[in-house]
Amino acid sequence: NNFLTRELAEDGYSGVEVRVTPTRTEIIILATRTQNVLGEKGRRIRELTSVVQKRFNFPEGTVELYAEKVAQRGLCAIAQCESLRYKLIGGLAVRRACYGVLRFIMESGAKGCEVVVSGKLRGQRAKSMKFVDGLMIHSGDPINDYVDTAVRHVLLRQGVLGIKVKIMLPWDPSGKIGPKRPLPDHVSVVEPKDEAVPAHPYSEQKGAKPTEPPAAQA
Repeated sequence: NNFLTRELAEDGYSGVEVRVTPTRTEIIILATRTQNVLGEKGRRIRELTSVVQKRFNFPEGTVELYAEKVAQRGLCAIAQCESLRYKLIGGLAVRRACYGVLRFIMESGAKGCEVVVSGKLRGQRAKSMKFVDGLMIHSGDPINDYVDTAVRHVLLRQGVLGIKVKIMLPWDPSGKIGPKRPLPDHVSVVEPKDEAVPAHPYSEQKGAKPTEPPAAQA
């Protein structure tokens, strides 16, 4: 993962998925720009395959790399962290870059997001700036499913900046853009059933109680 992060940072690398079968190992690279990962006529992906094979001592022909496009770029913390990193390297003002990322994440359908940039932002004194929008949970088991987090570092002339992006994913019963399991405090109100309104009053006997046998006399 660290090797691919360094190698594919510019191509919107968003994570990796490894599937191991008895005969071979399949490595699926998730990225926003899959064409750049594949390279011209698939040359780059072949180079990456041979490098991974040699570095991790896989027998020849047992490792395969695939590139898959990220379905929702705005809901992927790694992709947004890299995007912010390149904006800051390009010289964009911190506040403007962060608000741009924040707006894009919220427009993509996130429940909430948080961006923290810390380091020498202006002047010699290091400080942190936090930008928050929407709802964000910070504790409990649901953060494992609902909160996507990424941390990156930017090397600028004045020093190193740290970037942290947290995205609160929406609940999605289909499981495509968010977790299938709803939040524990989620309350769903069910619509009442339509009942037939009687035209006039009537009585209905639901079933008589069985008569109890008389108690035995002492």
